[in-house]
Amino acid sequence: MKYDPKKIEKKWQKRWLEERIFRAHDDSKKPKYYQLETFPYPSSAGLHVGHPKGYIAEDIHARYMRMKGCEVLYAMGWDAFGLPTENYAIKVGRSPKEVAAENIKNFKRQVQMFGLSYDWEREINTSNPEYYKWTQWLFIQLFKKGLAYRAKAKVNWCPKDQTVLANEQVVNGKCERCGSVIEERDMEQWFLKITDYAERLLTDLKGLDWPAATIKRQEDWIGKSEGALIRFMVHGSWFMDKNESRTATHELEIFTTRPDTLFGATFLVISPELAEKWMNVGWKASEEVKKYVKKSLSKRELERMETQKNKTGVATGIFALNPASKEEIPVWVADYVMGSYGTGAIMAVPGHDERDFEFAKKFKLPIKMVVCPHYPAKTCPVLDTAYTGEGHMVDSGKFDGMRSGEAKWEITKFLGGEKKIQYKLRNWSISRQRYWGAPIPMIHCEKCALRDPSGQGIFPVDEKDLPVILPDLENYRPRGVPPLASSKEFINVKCPKCRGEAKRDPETLDTFVDSSWYYLRYTDPHNDKAPFDKAKARHWLPVDLYVIGAEHTVLHLLYSRFITKFLHGEGYLSFTEPFLKLRHQGLILGVDSKKMSKSKGNVVNPDELIEEFGADTVRIYEMFMGPFEDGAPWDPKGILGAERFLKRFWNFVQSFVSVPYLDTGQAPAGTRHEVESLVHKTIKKVGEDIENFKFNTAVSSLMILLNGLEGTALEKKDLEIVIKLLQPFAPHIAQELWELSGHKTILDFEPWPEYDPKLIQEDKFTLVIQVNGKVRDTIEVDSGIGEAEAKKLAQSSERVKQFLGKAIPKKTIYVPKKLVNIVI
Repeated sequence: MKYDPKKIEKKWQKRWLEERIFRAHDDSKKPKYYQLETFPYPSSAGLHVGHPKGYIAEDIHARYMRMKGCEVLYAMGWDAFGLPTENYAIKVGRSPKEVAAENIKNFKRQVQMFGLSYDWEREINTSNPEYYKWTQWLFIQLFKKGLAYRAKAKVNWCPKDQTVLANEQVVNGKCERCGSVIEERDMEQWFLKITDYAERLLTDLKGLDWPAATIKRQEDWIGKSEGALIRFMVHGSWFMDKNESRTATHELEIFTTRPDTLFGATFLVISPELAEKWMNVGWKASEEVKKYVKKSLSKRELERMETQKNKTGVATGIFALNPASKEEIPVWVADYVMGSYGTGAIMAVPGHDERDFEFAKKFKLPIKMVVCPHYPAKTCPVLDTAYTGEGHMVDSGKFDGMRSGEAKWEITKFLGGEKKIQYKLRNWSISRQRYWGAPIPMIHCEKCALRDPSGQGIFPVDEKDLPVILPDLENYRPRGVPPLASSKEFINVKCPKCRGEAKRDPETLDTFVDSSWYYLRYTDPHNDKAPFDKAKARHWLPVDLYVIGAEHTVLHLLYSRFITKFLHGEGYLSFTEPFLKLRHQGLILGVDSKKMSKSKGNVVNPDELIEEFGADTVRIYEMFMGPFEDGAPWDPKGILGAERFLKRFWNFVQSFVSVPYLDTGQAPAGTRHEVESLVHKTIKKVGEDIENFKFNTAVSSLMILLNGLEGTALEKKDLEIVIKLLQPFAPHIAQELWELSGHKTILDFEPWPEYDPKLIQEDKFTLVIQVNGKVRDTIEVDSGIGEAEAKKLAQSSERVKQFLGKAIPKKTIYVPKKLVNIVI
């Protein structure tokens, strides 16, 4: 039979779907294994060949885990709300709901072409009311616990998309979607109090099987700083009211992670926000300061946060007293200090902080070293740059000679300071001023706001009335205010408390909220009484493996972890971390080595590839391109190699299907041992590579196996093993060959082959020969070599004799299967 991938793949995909082969059983007695991949945003462009890389890898792993005897939960869904679909719908003049449905249909068709073994009965869609009902329910639970609140704050505003963006959605000061320059606005917003969970989000990272770089990004985003609050006395002329002026003393509190360097503080820096606050309560600032503050506050906070050596600042004319050295030091205002972080003021120690050093050099401010790495020493080095390491205290009064780590808290205590922990993490802004999203399930009542001491008058929708359905709007274009505000039928409601006239919240939820809990819904996707059944969640969760793009390593993971910890605290979940093991896939680039996109014209369409080569060939090639976590450009010639490999594999197995297999013992003993050894080494190698996500070397091992077996004598059991090893990577061809070999079972539920340790032992090994511990020669020897023979070979080596000369060895050390060391 000729290898016909179109016919074979359609046949098996149809059977897998119709017979629900990959359905995950909640009541299975097998060990559970839940693996997850980032559910895609179904854009109008459809898939390109870069998208399925992670899906194929996960499918390989899922099929392997089934063969290892696990009940695997492996599902697919759609992150369907959001800006791209809405913007595309506006462009083509259609409803986002219609566009999303079409996109999902196309994505699902394309995904199924690859033969991915999803449990399609668990499919979810975030834009479906059956799903976002529980997203709204989740928001209400957070509100009831005081974790969802409304406040005025600075936000990133995209002038083109007319909505707020998260910090992660701003790249180099521009909207990551449309490229517009972002504005900073003060707006009333809904926030989730994720900062209440900062310490738990940090400490619970320990023990997770995640890439080190991902854990580091989470840690940096949370940004824990352990330090001290220290008070400086500030002197200046203050107008207390219109008729009275006097010199006043003001206490300024600063936070520092290096209280050991206090004696080296040569100036203070306040934020433009704090300077403005002082001016509002009576500080008569200079015109230069006023202009600088106004200009600084017009900048976006993200722009000010960027690390840059070209610092700007203005002297205020105010002085403060260094509480440690008792010296008067100047107070400056500079835009690199943020009013939203800490106290809005810092002490500047240019001798021991790189940023302060650059500032001091630019404005010719004193630089003083108080932590010296060379102690005791007559003089400390002249500072060409800030010294940020530890050492001993110098020029620090009674603390001289003390280790800086010890002095840190002694100086804090001496000055009456207070130990404190701070975090860079900020609360999560979740309000969006666009249409295509889940409506925020809150009601605003002006009458109740007047009576309510808090002055808000905001109430959650009764849970029995969920979901709050997103209405079909004819005009949903962004206009600077939420489009839902224009719908009287939607917006006007009765107040749940006073029964008077009230209004629904017109904003929609950030789509990060939708994706923060989707992995929970897969465990019980059709439950209309709760977001999920607790028993099912307890059975399947936490997720054993999550494959996710590296671009989602900060906020999506952080938000999912936060929601998990909240639900655990409320008794819904029995665990605090959602994803035990995490892996990232590298991007498949265009042939020009650039990221695939329609605008660059370098997109490779998977429909055309599968039509020409078949899904199994594309699967094999994408896994063979290179290490899973690395990016690599698409090579049109590379896929031809994958195609040749599968055709050869097909013909090789076919040759045994049409001719009787050899009976045990028919093949020459030497050949039989070589075949068994190669097969069993491959079993070990491929299994370990799948577990370690080294798919490229696993495919390479399969190719080596085929090369080694062609033209040899095989037993039927050998051929069955070979087909099983190919199965996770190329499931259609493997299943067809399995059937042609006389089997009626589904390969996914056949046991993964076990290797015989005796058969994977090497016949030879490299014996290292040393003289006085230094390698002088290496020799290939039989694995069964004895000690005496190994020592004899070592001493007879011509290279070794050159180093021995006339010396008589004092002793000869033999390490079995490794080395001989001759000591002279």
